Amino acid sequence: MNNITTLKELKASGYQPKTIKDEMRDNLIKRLQSKKTVFEGVLGFEDTVIPDLERAVLSRHNILLLGLRGQAKTRLARLMVDLLDEYTPIVKGSELMDDPINPISRFARDLVTEKGDDTPVAWVHRNDRYVEKLATPDVSIADLVGDVDPIKAATLKLPYSDERVIHFGLIPRSHRSIFVINELPDLQARIQVSLFNMLQEGDMQIRGFKLRLPLDIQFVFTANPEDYTNRGSIITPLKDRIESQILTHYPKTLEIAQRITEQEANLSDAQRKAVEVPHLCKELLERISFTARESEFVDEKSGVSARLSISGYENLVSTSERRMFINKEKKTTARITDFWGVIPAITGKIELVYEGEQEGPYQVAMSLMNNAIKEAFLDVFDDPEQSDKSEGGDSYSAIRAWFSDGNTIDLLNDCSDKTYQKELDKVAGLRRLVERKELPEGANIYTYMELVLHGLSTMEILSKDILESKFVFRDILADMFGDNMFNDFGDN
Repeated sequence: MNNITTLKELKASGYQPKTIKDEMRDNLIKRLQSKKTVFEGVLGFEDTVIPDLERAVLSRHNILLLGLRGQAKTRLARLMVDLLDEYTPIVKGSELMDDPINPISRFARDLVTEKGDDTPVAWVHRNDRYVEKLATPDVSIADLVGDVDPIKAATLKLPYSDERVIHFGLIPRSHRSIFVINELPDLQARIQVSLFNMLQEGDMQIRGFKLRLPLDIQFVFTANPEDYTNRGSIITPLKDRIESQILTHYPKTLEIAQRITEQEANLSDAQRKAVEVPHLCKELLERISFTARESEFVDEKSGVSARLSISGYENLVSTSERRMFINKEKKTTARITDFWGVIPAITGKIELVYEGEQEGPYQVAMSLMNNAIKEAFLDVFDDPEQSDKSEGGDSYSAIRAWFSDGNTIDLLNDCSDKTYQKELDKVAGLRRLVERKELPEGANIYTYMELVLHGLSTMEILSKDILESKFVFRDILADMFGDNMFNDFGDN
């Protein structure tokens, strides 16, 4: 229909005006009936958030998405654009995207009165019918609603009492569009008052002008529950006028979290081909996020964004890639030692409580990693503290004996794959322990061999010293007493 250029042609086509909420409702019904995915690329919300959102659209509601940081609130709002018609007719030149059949602005009404059926018609793509504003304390009523424009008054030689001197703000310009305000509680209370009048009454007051503009807008708001106490609150009259409040949440399983991370990670094809990330490393990365959300050092009200895992995954690949370039290798596999490069992604994504601040961001990040490693280790291998009591005897006896003899293993951060594997193969009984386990198909055995060493260190069976460029594993007693003490005994 976008070849139609006049009001006469538009009427002849059978076009009928429709509110944006009816438009979205009709398109959603078509998608549901044809079993098409409504919110493409949003994972983990299929049985919770998305059904609530679909019900809100069917009910023609304004929507508040309430949840902690990194829970895809803005993405959901942006995907609602797909529920709009691909193209929509407007009065050509109208700044409020007036419907040619039902114009609301002074400009469009005058033009239709003057030209009648010859009124020019333009077509707007649905992507241009989405407006997003981040709420900040400095947002003014003029930004959202509008203000008197003295330059326009002077240019048109009009008095300030004339409606045509008004410069409209974002909300009037979002007529027949989806208008999103992110972090709603950050808006000052007096600004929120101007919103609830528009939500229900449709009128605006600009510098003394009281305009009855029947604005047709789908409002979507996002907010973080923490903001209600830390930075501001949603005033009660406004919250009362937002018909549907939908709660978002973090991924509920490691599998869903992994799919989200892989989908969102900004990696090139070359990086994906050159660096293989074992399933175990992907799982460890998600365990860090899950552990952080339950940690006593991390502020649970602030939340731990999914961006921690996404940034961490990108850093993990880049750490492996850097090592690969240093050693002039063409391909490599990510290691657990490469997680030292993930620490900057962790420290920048968590808000610490007082106890966490006392520990320090780096120590908290290391603690989260060790807890994640311990969980992954015990999921695959026997508990070392119970192993010697089992019928088959202590499955770690050979490893314990090797380290008790004074042997150590150094895993350099940037060592080549060949050196890395050679170091792990030195440990007596390590490969045999791993090979006895039923590992996932295609699993990298060296990744699990390394997991055993890190796991035993978290269980205080081995000592792990983290130096600037390497991890050193040794017998726990050697680390407790120190080399000098043993030398003193030897001298005597």
